[in-house]
Amino acid sequence: MSAASGAVEVNFDGLVGPTHNYGGLAHGNLAAAANEGKVSNPREAALQGLSKMRSLLRMGLVQGVLPPQERPHVPSLRKMGFGGTDEQVITIAARANPTLLANASSASSMWTANAATVSPSADTSDGKLHLTPANLSAHFHRSLEVPTTTRVLRAIFADASKFTVHDAVPFHTFGDEGAANHCRLAPSHGERGVEVFVYGKSAFAKDEQGGFAARQSHEACHIVASQHQLWSGGGAILTQQSRAAIHAGAFHNDVVAVSNGPALLFHGQAFEQRDAFLDGLKRACGAKGFDPVLLEAPADELTLDEAVKSYLFNSQILTLPSGAMALVLPHEVEETPRAKAFVDKVLATNGPLREAHYFDLRQSMRNGGGPACLRLRVVLTPEELAALGASVILDDAKIDALEAVVRQTYRDRLAPADLADPALVGECRQALDAIGQVLKLGSVHDFQRV
Repeated sequence: MSAASGAVEVNFDGLVGPTHNYGGLAHGNLAAAANEGKVSNPREAALQGLSKMRSLLRMGLVQGVLPPQERPHVPSLRKMGFGGTDEQVITIAARANPTLLANASSASSMWTANAATVSPSADTSDGKLHLTPANLSAHFHRSLEVPTTTRVLRAIFADASKFTVHDAVPFHTFGDEGAANHCRLAPSHGERGVEVFVYGKSAFAKDEQGGFAARQSHEACHIVASQHQLWSGGGAILTQQSRAAIHAGAFHNDVVAVSNGPALLFHGQAFEQRDAFLDGLKRACGAKGFDPVLLEAPADELTLDEAVKSYLFNSQILTLPSGAMALVLPHEVEETPRAKAFVDKVLATNGPLREAHYFDLRQSMRNGGGPACLRLRVVLTPEELAALGASVILDDAKIDALEAVVRQTYRDRLAPADLADPALVGECRQALDAIGQVLKLGSVHDFQRV
């Protein structure tokens, strides 16, 4: 498939849900741990995300959205043995096991980089776009997302002649965290590229003592690359994330590396076998007829701690209608002097990155997710774009409607203790029904399917 195909990259951002709170549930996520127990503002968080979506839309990009999920997730609490009305389930669970209720109330589906791994049709042997929902088995609260995520993706990518939405990777020991551990390099969105799957360890390796555990398994990467039909023609590379990066708080590879087109922006300590990986990447890209543009931040110029604190590499790199690339970054990069200096240096090199746009995403950032965490990248041809189900491609009117729902139904204050409020489940369902009507998603949530 050539660039003339008119393929575009659609960023599907996750709309922050009504139970956005600082539960500190994700071990290894330093920002989430640092803000555990603080009061959040779900309304502000959702409006910040929608503001970013509107800005990208006005930059001439195609912008999509994925809905939040039902939280608190009463069906999961019922499986734990709690009974009665839905409101009684919440009240009893809050008394019996507040930690369990916090897990069932997490709004972590907002980070749609973990929703799935996506391979565009230009890369796959059968010429279809493939998606595999992540199993997110490393954390209980995230594993609850998988059934609804699968239903949402199958509602959107429903045309079986163009799309294949696989089941999540089986076996909970084969942890799969989705696109947060996946990069793609290609001459342009519509041309065949090289997909990079980054794992933390083998599922069969012994756990290391101390530090944080790796979430992504080698085996899951191999399964996804295989079912996406990427091996033919050398379309996939598997490489290991460095232990140093994981222990520094880079719980996903997208905290230390991000790609777009032929460009890879990365920290010098992102990959365990840096030299071997870069040599293999150059060969694989060369076989596809292009050279990768490698933009590396050396450790002596930017430490891992500074990279994790600023979330510099958890940025989005976007190809603008002009063909130039732009960085979408959180304000925290501006506030970290050496991270900001590295961005300025990259922009001054006359390379493909020409612009930097900084956004206020503090509600998400305090919970450990930046611009890249909030979006799932999907390359679509014009025919594939026209074949999407639902109405999840945004325009200004749709964003206006979603902002209205958020202002009408979301709270502006939520402390962890507020999760015990039995009224919250009804508020969340009211919001999800209204969001579903805007996006024409159908019955994707459990409470809608009873």
